[in-house]
Amino acid sequence: MARRNYTAEQIIGLLREAEVRLSQGEKTGAICRGLGISEQSYYRWRREYGGLKVTQAARLKALEKENARLRKAVSNLTLDALILKEVIGGKVLSPSRRRAGVAHACAALGVSERRACQVIGQHRSTQRRCLQPRSDEKRLTADIVRLASSYGRYGYRRITALLRQEGWTVNAKRVERIWRREGLKVPTKQPKKGRLWLNDGSCVRLRPYYRGHVWSYDFVADRTHDGKAFRMLTVIDEYSRECLAIHVQRQIKSDDILAVLTELFAKHRPPAHIRSDNGAEFTATAVRDWLGRIGVKTLYIEPGSPWENGYCESFNGKLRDELLNGEIFYTLKEAQILIENWRQHYNTIRPHSSIGYVPPAPPAILPPAATLLYPPPRPANLGDHNRRNSNLAGGPP
Repeated sequence: MARRNYTAEQIIGLLREAEVRLSQGEKTGAICRGLGISEQSYYRWRREYGGLKVTQAARLKALEKENARLRKAVSNLTLDALILKEVIGGKVLSPSRRRAGVAHACAALGVSERRACQVIGQHRSTQRRCLQPRSDEKRLTADIVRLASSYGRYGYRRITALLRQEGWTVNAKRVERIWRREGLKVPTKQPKKGRLWLNDGSCVRLRPYYRGHVWSYDFVADRTHDGKAFRMLTVIDEYSRECLAIHVQRQIKSDDILAVLTELFAKHRPPAHIRSDNGAEFTATAVRDWLGRIGVKTLYIEPGSPWENGYCESFNGKLRDELLNGEIFYTLKEAQILIENWRQHYNTIRPHSSIGYVPPAPPAILPPAATLLYPPPRPANLGDHNRRNSNLAGGPP
């Protein structure tokens, strides 16, 4: 018997005909053979459509279709949620992370690549594109990891400046991409602090305008491994950001400050101003009188306002963050050597963000100091110049 697909209206018509023939005493088997259906189909139709009208059957069929559509939509949403839950462990923004997420979803849930790309938001051409890394990618990655391991508190921008110092021609965005791919951590930024302003709107702090205009100095305290404290006197040039000295001793008094300043003044010339807080060592009468006789003006910040000495406070924070927090000093001599080595690195190698990611005092070959300070006078005319050269060569006057 050929299988036929009956509509709801046809099924209800056949059931009505069978009901009439049953009332006339016919057997169920004979009725089914006469209608061209099996007894199983008859009983199933009777269970589903028995007592229904044609309009009610059509409505039931529509509800069944709507139910099937809703079940499919719910299953699709559930599958999408499973794909997103399986893939997303954070923000999936880069194409490489989305590519890995699509591959993982296909392997873990058995969904198609088309479906996974649609849910994650990855274009299929991007998913199927074969990456072609640059020939120097491995060497650059190794150098970035090496520098990040050596300078654990440097971000990718400062690492980019160090790479350029080593001869790499590289963009900061490429370094950032490799930085994030390798899972390197960017140091957290320090919160910004406000300035102290006067009533007329002017800032209390005097800003430096040239090298040697304003120096600042402050104390930093730490301890050796045996628990004994030592102090560091840090002196910086606010304009160039150069650290002029870090004097390390168990105790530092006003006389020690004068000795350090004497050596620095003889080497770099006295500054126009020197800034400090109101510590007893800095406000001592001997220090103030001596600086006054030299011609250096003192700038004292307001009590409880360390942000007025922001250059030195920032330097002290870098000193503690990049060196003191990561070193164990067993002796005072070890602390003096390591701190001095870090100072040389800070001045000559470490890129400084506020001056364009260059070191404050990079090493350079300079002409003799006498030539810089006292250049020879320019000759009045070419004849005098030639005559002077002939005299130096031993020629006739």
